Amino acid sequence: MDTVNWGLLGASRFAREQMAPAIHAAHGARLAALATSDPAKAAGFQAFAPDMKVHDSYAALLADPSIDAVYIPLPNHMHVEWTLKALAAGKHVLTEKPISMTAPEIDTLIAARDASGLLAAEAFMIVHHPQWQRARDLVADGAIGEVIQVDGVFSYDNRSDIGNIRNRPETGGGGIRDIGVYTYGSARFVTGSEPLLDSLAARAVFENDVDTWAHVTGRFAGNGHKFAYSAVTSMRMFNRQEMTFHGDKGLIRVCNGPFNAGLYGQAEVQIDSAGLVRTVERFPAVNHYVLQVQAFGESVRTGAAYGCPLEFTRGTQSMIDRVFEVAQPL
Repeated sequence: MDTVNWGLLGASRFAREQMAPAIHAAHGARLAALATSDPAKAAGFQAFAPDMKVHDSYAALLADPSIDAVYIPLPNHMHVEWTLKALAAGKHVLTEKPISMTAPEIDTLIAARDASGLLAAEAFMIVHHPQWQRARDLVADGAIGEVIQVDGVFSYDNRSDIGNIRNRPETGGGGIRDIGVYTYGSARFVTGSEPLLDSLAARAVFENDVDTWAHVTGRFAGNGHKFAYSAVTSMRMFNRQEMTFHGDKGLIRVCNGPFNAGLYGQAEVQIDSAGLVRTVERFPAVNHYVLQVQAFGESVRTGAAYGCPLEFTRGTQSMIDRVFEVAQPL
C-alpha cells in the first residue's frame, strides 16, 4: 500500500479546519471520503478535496471497500462505539481525544485492536511534534538534572458558546477531558513517569455538570524520576498554554502555545541553565497534525510501532478518572 485512503466520520469544524487539510497535505495519505448527511457541510471539505466521495451515513462510509482508515472527530461519548464499529468494518482508526470516557473502555479497544490486527489510536498529536520530542530528549539526557517539579496550564474561554459540546455534560464535555489530556499526558510523555494515583488531589469548579476550572496536584514516579506535579485547566480563563519541567540543574519551558503549535507564534523550547543562560530552540512551520497522519500511515503500511499506542492513552485516562474521583469544589 503506497497511499492510505482516509474517510472522515462527521464534518466537524475541527475536522474541516485541521485534520482534513492535514490528511490532504500528508505524504502517503489521501482524503477519499466523508460521511455527513448535510451537503452544505461537505462543501467545505470539497473545496480542497474535490474528488472526495460523500456518504450520507457513517455506516455507508465504513462499508466502502476503498477506505483504508477512518478519522473520528465525533463528540466524546460516541468515540468508543464508532472506534469499535470501524475496527469491525476492517478499517484502521484514529479517534479524537479523549478516545474513551473511562480507562476500562480502552481495555475493550485494545482487545478489539489486537483481535483485528488493525491500528487504532487516539489523536494525541503533540507526541509527533519535534518540540515535545526535544523536551523529552533533554530530560532524558539530564539537561536539567533531577526533575523536582512539573507545572502546566491550558486555558481558553468558551463561556459564550453555550451549545459547544465542551459545555454539555451529555456529550462528555468539560475541560478535564478536553485539555487535561494534554497537561497530564505531556508530563507522562516528556518524563516517562506515571502519576501516583493515590497522591492526586483536585479542586474544581462545575457549571451545568461540566468542569470549567480544575487544579490538580500530586506526585509522579518512574523512569528514574520522582517529582511533584501541579496543573490548571480552564474553559473560563484567557488563553494560556505552557508546561514547565524544573530540575535541580535547570528549567525547560515548552511554550508559545505548545498544545496548539503555531497558533500563538513559533513553537519553542526554552532551556535555562547555570549562569542564568537561556537557550531557545524554535520549530517553525511544523504541523503536528500532518506529522500525526504521516506517522499513522507509516505504521499502517509497514507495521512500525506507532508513537502513541492505546496503552499510553490508557495511562492518561486513568489519571483523568482519578481526578474526577477526588475532585472537590473550590
